[in-house]
Order: sequence, then C-alpha cells, then structure tokens
Amino acid sequence: MGNFFKNFGVYLAWLVALVATGGSLYFSEALHYIPCQLCWYQRIFMYPLVFILGIASFRHDHRISIYTLPLSVMGAALALFHYLEQKVPGFGFPELCKVGVPCSASYINWAGFITIPMLSLIAFVLIVICLLASKRQPEQSSIDE
Repeated sequence: MGNFFKNFGVYLAWLVALVATGGSLYFSEALHYIPCQLCWYQRIFMYPLVFILGIASFRHDHRISIYTLPLSVMGAALALFHYLEQKVPGFGFPELCKVGVPCSASYINWAGFITIPMLSLIAFVLIVICLLASKRQPEQSSIDE
C-alpha cells in the first residue's frame, strides 16, 4: 500500500482537488447556493491545487508537496474554523460575515453533521494525507572514504 501512495499519491490528491472544485462549482452554479465569505476563502486555497497538482501529476513531480502542503493545511484549518462556526453556538467572530450570506448558515446538513465546510475539510485532509504519503525519501548516496 505504501508503494501505491508513493506512486499515485499526487494523482489521488489531484483527483480529490478536482472533485472538490467541481462540487463547489455545482453547489454555487447549478444549485445557486451563494457562497459565504469563508467559503470564498476556502475556494482560494482549493482552486489553485487543481492546476498545480494537475501539472505535477503529468510531469510525475513528487516534490510538489513543498508547494501544495501549505495551501492544503491552511485550507483545512479554515474549513475546520468554518465548520465550528456552523456547529458550535457562540464560536467565531460575528463581524466576519456581516455582509451577504452568514457563515453560520447551512445549505446542506446530511446526517446531522455533514455540511459544505465539512466536505471541504474532508477534501483538504485527504489531499494532505495523499501528499504526505507520496513524498519520496531522498536517495541514500554511498560515501567512499
């Protein structure tokens, strides 16, 4: 299983980013859910991953995690904050989403806990796991004395 992720982890991360981006566009463009301010910030972290991981996948560049892990971790932290804003009463900053859709609003609430920020958090965490699992160890060079 370890070799699978080392060989295909970047591809899987790219696939997750594609599905997450497609899902967010489906929610906003097909279902006409207006994204709140925190949703826009999560999109800022997710959308570039589609292009960066896509290029890295086609170039077989497994060193891309240096550039994409910070985006993914910050996106996951923001998604977790947004999820807590929705589910924990009194959590967050009320002045954050004063204009437009409130960040505490839930368009979906599947099984009582799956919301759009939770889907975003799952996507970012999956990308982080795939990228960490795909990191290759630097090859050991033998030093002749």
